[in-house]
This record gives sequence, C-alpha cells and structure tokens, in this order.
Amino acid sequence: QVQLVESGGGLVQGGGSLRLSCAASGRTFSSYVMGWFRQAQGKEREFVAAISRSGISTYYADSAKGRFTISRDDAKNTVYLQMNSLKPEDTAVYYCAGRRADWTTIQVDRYDYWGQGTQVTVSS
Repeated sequence: QVQLVESGGGLVQGGGSLRLSCAASGRTFSSYVMGWFRQAQGKEREFVAAISRSGISTYYADSAKGRFTISRDDAKNTVYLQMNSLKPEDTAVYYCAGRRADWTTIQVDRYDYWGQGTQVTVSS
C-alpha cells in the first residue's frame, strides 16, 4: 500500500503559477503509475495529468496541455504538478492518485490510492 499527501495548494491570481507536490510513503513508489485529478464544486472528479512508472510518458487533459507539467522524483517518493498560466476555471480540489500497474491510465476509477486533496483557488 501507499499513502499519499498533497501540498502546495493555495490562492493565486489568474495568470499565476503553483506547484503541487504529492509525497508517498513506502519503498515501492517506482512501481506506481501516478496521476493528478481535480474536482470543482458541484462537478465530477476529472483527470488532469498522469505519468508512467518510468517517468518517460506523460499524459494531459486538453485543459492542461501547454500549461501544466507532471513530473516525478522517485528518490524523494514525490510527484509534482507544475501549473502555469492559471485560470479561474482551474479552481478545484486537486488530488494525487496512484495505481500499482504496468500501464498508465487517465480513468479515475482505475486508481487505487488517493490523497486527501489540496485546494487551488484562482482569482480573476
């Protein structure tokens, strides 16, 4: 099992940047595909970005392409989400998720482990 703890959320003006971090417990972090999802108030949880076990392959929602970057540091058991050019519509609770598998997926129900979430609020 792995436990995930997100940090780095906050209030930022439109056009600004934030970097979210997700620290994982355990010694098998490199065995996990990692993803970021978000849930805005009154909406379903949606995919934002995912990264393969090797870190070589990354995947992004259309809304995140060109603005967000997912990365991982297996030595630190941490996955990051760098968010630039933030928009008010990016306001949501952001969740880190992990799945122990060989292949990467963007489907929310394929992830087994979830953090508690971190709030990101973008003002206009």
